[in-house]
This record gives sequence, C-alpha cells and structure tokens, in this order.
Amino acid sequence: MDAESTESAARWDFFISYTAADREWAEWIAWHLEVAGYTVLVQAWDFVPGSHWASRMDEGIRACARTLAVLSRAYLRSVYGQAEWEGAYQADPAGFARRLVPVRVEDCPRPGLLGGVVSFDLFGLAADEARTRLLAQIAAIRRGRDKPAAEPPFPGGAPAADPSRATGTPR
Repeated sequence: MDAESTESAARWDFFISYTAADREWAEWIAWHLEVAGYTVLVQAWDFVPGSHWASRMDEGIRACARTLAVLSRAYLRSVYGQAEWEGAYQADPAGFARRLVPVRVEDCPRPGLLGGVVSFDLFGLAADEARTRLLAQIAAIRRGRDKPAAEPPFPGGAPAADPSRATGTPR
C-alpha cells in the first residue's frame, strides 16, 4: 500500500505518541497540526473518561496515517511510548509510507531501530520558528521529499579577486 492510499484509508492524519512529561509539547504539536487542517488523535484530548486507554492507543497506531513520536529522554524510558513507536515501525518497517516520524523535543539519542528513522528537531527554537519547522517538515513527509522552492546557490564560484582563475590563465 502506498503512502497516499494509507492516508486516504486513515481515520486521522496523525497519532501523537508521547509520555506524560512531554504533554505540553504533544498538545502544542497537535494544536498547530489541527490549525493547519490535519486531523489528530492525542491522548490529552481524545482519551476521555470511559475510554479504554489501550484500545485507543492501538486504534491510534492502526487508524492514523502516521505516528509522531515526541522524543525526549522521558519518552525513551517509557514502556508505552516504546510500544507505540514500535507499532508504527512494524506497520512500515522500510519507511516508505513514513508511518513513524520521530520529533525530538530535546537533545536525546535515538537508540536501536529508532536511530534508523529520520527525525526532525523542535527544541532550541523560538515558537514561530518551531511552528514553521513543524509544518514544513509535515508537508515534506506528505510529499515524500523536501526539494527547495528556489535554485540552490552555485557551490563552485571562483573568488573574484583572483584574475588567473577568472581568465583561465596559468599561474
């Protein structure tokens, strides 16, 4: 199944996987994704009284196009966080559908299999810059590439002060 058909079959665009220590980050990410028009399943808002927590977690992994794992040292120690990211990883072990997307909210390692999944960072940024990066990375994830809108600068420019290089004259 390709990424587009996975997205169209999904009930939500994103499941936010996080641990209690990172709830503020999870809610901030979810808020900005929803403002941008994405559908999000996040425990803080969607696991209301009467919900069966484990069933909702399983539904999040299965019925969302992608799982955003909010990575921190606390998350990496979380048994439930590990179960969530591993579920998303197992659904797409080669990463072609980009089902698991690690989002680092602090400078922390990405051990084991998680280390092989490309992530992006939101820590150390001002709020506007973090929001811009979040939405730009989400757009790239959905497209499957991140080609710049403008031509990159030519990397092989010769220094203007060296006339022999500009004219091809031997030194």
